[in-house]
Amino acid sequence: MQPVVLAGGSGSRLWPKSRVALPKQFLALTSEHSMLQETLLRLSGTTAQSPIVICNEAHRFLVAEQLRTAKQQHGGIILEPVGRNTAPAIALAAFHAMKENSDSLLLILAADHLISQLPAFHTAIEKAEKLAQQGKLVTFGIVPNQPHTGYGYIRVGDAISHGYAVSEFVEKPDQAKAQRYVDSGQYYWNSGMFMFSARLYLQELKRFAPAIFDACEQAIASETADLDFIRIDEAAFSTSPDDSIDYAVMEKTEHAAMVQLDAGWSDVGSWSSLWETASHKDARGNVLAGDTLLNNVDDCYINAEERLVAAVGLKDIVIVETKDAVLVADKHKVQDIKAIVNTLKAQKRPEFEFHREVFRPWGKYDSIDSGDRFQVKRITVKPGEKLSVQMHHHRAEHWIVVSGTARVTIDEKVTMMTENQSIYIPIGAIHALENPGKIELELIEVQSGSYLGEDDIVRFSDRYGRAAETVKK
Repeated sequence: MQPVVLAGGSGSRLWPKSRVALPKQFLALTSEHSMLQETLLRLSGTTAQSPIVICNEAHRFLVAEQLRTAKQQHGGIILEPVGRNTAPAIALAAFHAMKENSDSLLLILAADHLISQLPAFHTAIEKAEKLAQQGKLVTFGIVPNQPHTGYGYIRVGDAISHGYAVSEFVEKPDQAKAQRYVDSGQYYWNSGMFMFSARLYLQELKRFAPAIFDACEQAIASETADLDFIRIDEAAFSTSPDDSIDYAVMEKTEHAAMVQLDAGWSDVGSWSSLWETASHKDARGNVLAGDTLLNNVDDCYINAEERLVAAVGLKDIVIVETKDAVLVADKHKVQDIKAIVNTLKAQKRPEFEFHREVFRPWGKYDSIDSGDRFQVKRITVKPGEKLSVQMHHHRAEHWIVVSGTARVTIDEKVTMMTENQSIYIPIGAIHALENPGKIELELIEVQSGSYLGEDDIVRFSDRYGRAAETVKK
């Protein structure tokens, strides 16, 4: 059994925590681990091999680092150069898996789901595996506990060995129809998780969505290894239609089957769902994280990241505070957060894409202050790591070491620096920063100049394969 973890997606409904550069699958929202790490860790105790992970190219170093810190091996990190929905993503994994084992059974999982009852989850996997071995494309149907309008539904037919035949897939209903679905006992929430043989999936994909099959076959044929990652042909993959696995295959195939899953599942699609699924609420029904102070508050979700959040006389309210944004919303209207995100995007505000703290393969930086012609960052470089050899056309930089040891190269001159020492990098100077030590290097960077955008970087060499990219440090 080969797990395939789909780690794309933006998670915009969990803004301001979830953003384009750091979406929800990489956040620790329900435990000390990120949602991606939780997805991998819950496979412990099954017969699963090391998972294939599919992600956006921009998130590749986040994935690699989170697998490393969770001590999880992988069977390949496939990079999608462009987003093309679940059917093409799964096709890439199927083609890749069949190169290693033509009889691979794929367990398709989303990286951003919550499953709290592992024994029930593992039992469902065992049933799905038996059905997949019998030539079924198996989906996991969630036993509904309420009439939810945010999920698609699966209507089951006759009972079969280890599960049910699928009668139809149904789009998200209105409230009245959702109530009828739940009352009938014939409908289950569509979880977006699947189990099937790679060969059968590709066979059905070629039959019902040949354009996706052809594009993915061409894209994966020339796959190349790059550090921990598998790169595919961007031009070929870009020609693939943008379709979900439900639309491309599952709604059309004659081989669809379903197993029940009643394991405390949630797609964590909103702040209200985090309140609903929280295992710990205070005596007045509040879910709290961080430094909070409450008076006469009931049934609220309050998440404080950086500062004290005080609340008085509230009910059914969501408050989420980060370093650079605060969200206050009616708990029953949090789905409308997407409108705020769309406005941020239209206005090209940085809060749409980035947090104040931005993670890079070498460490991270925190933009702690900015103004006319200047910007201040706190930079953290992991032991043994090095930023790219680069230069800037429009800005100069001062670096002040706070802790650790820095090896600084400026126009081929190498300087070793320790705490409280500083150095100046003029405009146009070719420079690099490296941490040769055993502890983290922390320094303050003061930028000054006519243009301070992150795209004012010319890279000459980079150990992370980014020398040809016009991306951030």
